[in-house]
Amino acid sequence: MRNEAKPQAFVTMITPFCRDGSVDVGAVRAMCDWYDEAGLGGIFTACQSSEIFNLSVAERVLLTQTVVDRCAELAKAHPDRPPMTVVASGHVSDTFAEQVYELQAVSSCGIDTLILISNRMDIANTSEAQWISETSALMEALPDIPLGVYECPYPYKRLMGDDMLSFCAQSGRFLYMKDTCCDADLIAHRCELLAGTPMSLYNANAQTLLDTLRTGAAGYCGVMCNFHPDLYARLCDVFADDPAEAERLQAFLGTAAFTESLAYPVTAKYHLKEIAGLPLDSLETRKRPVSDLTRYHRDCIQQMERLAEKMRE
Repeated sequence: MRNEAKPQAFVTMITPFCRDGSVDVGAVRAMCDWYDEAGLGGIFTACQSSEIFNLSVAERVLLTQTVVDRCAELAKAHPDRPPMTVVASGHVSDTFAEQVYELQAVSSCGIDTLILISNRMDIANTSEAQWISETSALMEALPDIPLGVYECPYPYKRLMGDDMLSFCAQSGRFLYMKDTCCDADLIAHRCELLAGTPMSLYNANAQTLLDTLRTGAAGYCGVMCNFHPDLYARLCDVFADDPAEAERLQAFLGTAAFTESLAYPVTAKYHLKEIAGLPLDSLETRKRPVSDLTRYHRDCIQQMERLAEKMRE
């Protein structure tokens, strides 16, 4: 998972729905094409952006399998491009048995890394020791599967303590962390803990991205790759060799990312369908009504895209 040469940008993929409410498989495939053309290093699917808390296990598997299959097709069709990595979670249940079932189902799709949600172990948030104990039990139930961890904000954000993170890194089983602490100093500390282990940290926070790339983060993993993924890929590519360009990109990306609060994921679907021109059948989500997308929100997304075009020029 770790790319020592260059950091990578991962998108947290949304789930497009058909007008009848089913998963829009055709749109999923088209989105994979768009991400690949933008130069992303990978896709994090069956995640919170995918509305996994509102998807059945079968739907989480369908989404993940579609992404895995399309990424494999793209890798074969474009051998000149580095293949996209696919990481996936689908980890939402409360009981141990249900968690094992859903995680095994998602893992069977052929993903590169299976992501555990940090608030699903030791759900009562009692202690780091209890979290480590329950995570160990899950690891035993999921043998030989490369793992990652995600500080998902829902239903509450369980940040990784030093003991928890060190346990994962030293186990040799964990390759990936989606960090949502939004604290550049803490991320620098975490990168020090991960140094020399197989585990890489991907920052979900755009505003701190450049600083954290400089202190060891392996890249970006966040929602804004649904809007201008090519610019995140560009920042990851130039941050070390072209500091002036990196600062310019960071200034735009950090400011643009404040739109995350505007009716997401409806805004992302609006951008993908109406601006990027992808064949989404609808803007429907299961988390919020499409009516939440106001004229104000559309105007903000359109203005952001015009500025992104200037950045590309």
